[in-house]
Amino acid sequence: MSGTVVIGAGQAASQLVASLRAEGYAQPITVIGDEAYPPYQRPPLSKKFLSGELEEERLYIKPPEFYAQADTTLVLGGRVEAVDLGPRTVTLANGDSFPYETLVFATGSRVRKLTVPGAELPGIFYLRGIADVNAIRPHFEPGKHLVIVGGGYIGLETAAVAAKRGLKVTVVEAMERCLQRVTSKLMSDFFQEVHHAAGVTILTSTGVHGFEAGEGGQIVVKNAGDDLVADLVIAGIGILPEQALAQSAGLVCENGIVVDEFARTSDPNVYAAGDCANLPSKLLGRRLRLESVHNAIEQAKTAALAIVGKPKPYDDVPWFWSDQYELKLQIAGISQPEDEVVLRGDPATRKFAAFYLRNGAVAAVDAINAAPEYMIGRMMIAQNKTVDPARLADLAVPMKSFMS
Repeated sequence: MSGTVVIGAGQAASQLVASLRAEGYAQPITVIGDEAYPPYQRPPLSKKFLSGELEEERLYIKPPEFYAQADTTLVLGGRVEAVDLGPRTVTLANGDSFPYETLVFATGSRVRKLTVPGAELPGIFYLRGIADVNAIRPHFEPGKHLVIVGGGYIGLETAAVAAKRGLKVTVVEAMERCLQRVTSKLMSDFFQEVHHAAGVTILTSTGVHGFEAGEGGQIVVKNAGDDLVADLVIAGIGILPEQALAQSAGLVCENGIVVDEFARTSDPNVYAAGDCANLPSKLLGRRLRLESVHNAIEQAKTAALAIVGKPKPYDDVPWFWSDQYELKLQIAGISQPEDEVVLRGDPATRKFAAFYLRNGAVAAVDAINAAPEYMIGRMMIAQNKTVDPARLADLAVPMKSFMS
């Protein structure tokens, strides 16, 4: 059996199967995942799944029977040990081997681990998969002190769920403000105020230097200020592309597996899609790696089209989202520190948008509970549309007028 082999069983893998079959691809498909679960959504892990509002089965992107109906073999709990580009084979740690005509890396990413002393103590968790959440939940009890290391989206989403659950929450962020790597000071200040109002303590410019075992199973968090005593710790300090396997096989890798606009790697029979891929963007004028559901889906569609001989370049506007408390943050484009920030609406109302102008054109938008600003903003980014900042800031000017 040959056909297409997919390494990784996440969003990109599931979409690739659906797209290949929709395009009439008739060869066998094998999807190899190292977890025990069929492809599932990761964004709800730090939100509704952690809070218990969502059952495990509702995380699954497709029902398990979909893969059988799509004549796709799911190999779960299998770790790929080697890829040989010459004879085109994929070998698992247990010795099983799979030949391929086409190979797709959909390996995603892994959490960045803490490297300070004591980081392996019991009670210190990461939040990347179903198993992680299942391990955290028994400790997620009202009154317990949770220390979150990292003030990015995962950290703040987890803080929101924990605060609503009645835990005492402290977020420790090494940089000057939360979300500093991904958004403006205006948005950082807004989210820090929201969390403060919910009872969350946020310590910025505070590095964690280590952990020590405390009394009764507690954890002492050593930092630049006073030590913190926690009942549990969750670290959210970023993710890294899963590229080691591709690199050892001889594929070109640099902050991910390097692909072209058709998701093709340096080997014409091998593709990559999702978090693990480093792709070119004409829209942004540079190469980048995108960590989003949208990118995983669209890149998988792009790879599928190329595999069936209908290549179509991928260059969509990146978009992301984050849910915290009653807030829906929708992001389009990628802002830069030097961008001009235009505020539309009043943050005090918890319904507003921050637009980012670059050379007079809209380059990105962060919208809080403001769907029209997000939707129109995304179209403006795609068109590299220049705007008058004063008109953009004026709520009396309808958003749809900017597309006329």
